[in-house]
Amino acid sequence: MKTVRIHPKYALIDVLGLILIYLLLSVGAILFWRTVFPEMLQGGTVPNILDVALLFTIPAVLLVFLAASLVSLFRELITRQLGSRFHIQLLAYFILMVIFAALPPTIITCLSALELARFWKTIDLETALSAAQEFALETFSLHAERCEQLIQSYDFDSLMAAQPQGTLRELPEDLATAGMVGIQDFALQEDGTWKTQGFLGEAELELIGPPAQQQGFVPREIPRDTDILRYMVYPQKQTARVLSYRLGRGFDQAIIAIETEKARFELIDSLQIRIQPLLLFYFGVFFFPTLVMTFIIAITLTRRVTQPIVELTEATRRVAEGDFSIHILARRKDELGLLIRSFNTMVRDLEKSQVSLVKAEKISVWQRMAEQLAHEIKNPLTPIKLSAERVLRCWHNDPQRLGEILEHAMLAILQEVEGLSTLLREFRILSRPLEPSQSSTPLQEVVEEIIIPYRTSYPGIGFTVSPSTPLTGDIRVKIDRRRLTQVLTNLISNGIDAMDRRGTLEIRTDLVKKWESQYCRVSIMDTGKGITSEEAPQIFTPYFTTKESGTGLGLPIVERIVHDHGGSIWFNSAVGMGTTFFVDIPVDVAGSAPKQGDL
Repeated sequence: MKTVRIHPKYALIDVLGLILIYLLLSVGAILFWRTVFPEMLQGGTVPNILDVALLFTIPAVLLVFLAASLVSLFRELITRQLGSRFHIQLLAYFILMVIFAALPPTIITCLSALELARFWKTIDLETALSAAQEFALETFSLHAERCEQLIQSYDFDSLMAAQPQGTLRELPEDLATAGMVGIQDFALQEDGTWKTQGFLGEAELELIGPPAQQQGFVPREIPRDTDILRYMVYPQKQTARVLSYRLGRGFDQAIIAIETEKARFELIDSLQIRIQPLLLFYFGVFFFPTLVMTFIIAITLTRRVTQPIVELTEATRRVAEGDFSIHILARRKDELGLLIRSFNTMVRDLEKSQVSLVKAEKISVWQRMAEQLAHEIKNPLTPIKLSAERVLRCWHNDPQRLGEILEHAMLAILQEVEGLSTLLREFRILSRPLEPSQSSTPLQEVVEEIIIPYRTSYPGIGFTVSPSTPLTGDIRVKIDRRRLTQVLTNLISNGIDAMDRRGTLEIRTDLVKKWESQYCRVSIMDTGKGITSEEAPQIFTPYFTTKESGTGLGLPIVERIVHDHGGSIWFNSAVGMGTTFFVDIPVDVAGSAPKQGDL
């Protein structure tokens, strides 16, 4: 048994490739939310063109694969390939399920994002941050006023004069309570440098030199002056004093936090107008490719489901036409694979049964043919034997009368021997393999040549030759001229015999197209007695005849010639009205006048 495989058509990218793309999308989504999205929130910018191009590469590739798959699918549908409608139906059901499953979450996500954006607009965080900044500024001003009042009301000269030079100790409790955290005196040296003369307060606040040259508040420098307000005083010539006042621990950090959050709020607020482009960007880069990939997977999986069914349908058709050599490769291990293997087993069993039946039928046919041939040979042997015995008796009993019966007896013997020769010749034609001829024969010319002598010999029959169109007059058929003459002569003779030499016999030629081949259909219609329903099944059976002098091999030989040349023959008949034999013979397109478009 030969293996016939109908190659399946799958999507341009397999499931493993789609899984790899899915993993790439997942990694891309993680990287997006860890890098690009924080940058968008912190920098207030959408991805640049290069990032967008990189992120949209996978969706673009998937769209190309989807478009190619859809074009292939619709081409199958337009050309009405087997299984295409079933494939479309399965794919439609799958897509509907995907849409029904994905549409609600998508709508809810979009609406939630837009609602969050609207809710964000209702939060007046900017007013709160502005109020916090104003409060911090008022607090700073208040501390500055307190510091200035303390400096003006306290006798720092007496306090510093009472301290030994170069010693450190804590501030008086009243100053510490009032917020003063450091007092440092500097003396100008002859070389122009400043030298510390005394320091009271926290050690980390001690300076190496005066922070300013003018009296008053010193411009603050961070981190040197973190949470500290400094004031310069020049109590004497060439003497400088730095007074450090505590604004409160964490004051500068709170101010920085307020300014930072206000800037971030302004940044996020500016992103509100970009929420829709961001959503489109997100769905275009991550959700849409997943949806496209789902459609490609749907096309692939539905094709994997429908292809075995298509193969089974095609194989069933071929088995119905008699081709038991079909064998489908079962790749699957599921129920469809089991069905394919069961089908292959059934075909093998059918082939074995068919071989046995054909063998038995051949034996039966040859037995019937041998019996019929023996009977047909036995029939003429009787008159031959009788004629020979008559001549022999006359020779023995009355030799003088031998001349009277010899001629009649010899003629009878010759006639029966000629019948036997004809019988054996037709039997040899029927039993011998026939090589199909590749000759090109003009059909109308042969028909006219054959019908001329019949018109002369049978004046009681009206012969009509009518091509269906003028084109059929130039038609050439793929059959040897001698074989075509043998077919038509036999059918015409049978029609004449069926009409008892009176009636109408019409020969009609038509152009037909079966599948992808062109044929010329020859119809031979008579107005004879017709063929009964009992006789019809045996018309093409060897040695079956309704004629008294027929051999029963004419029509089987005609059928053999027509079939061996790629044609077909059949008939329609009505008792009392006549019979029409139809013969389809392949057309030699290259040698004929009409073209394919003429059909």
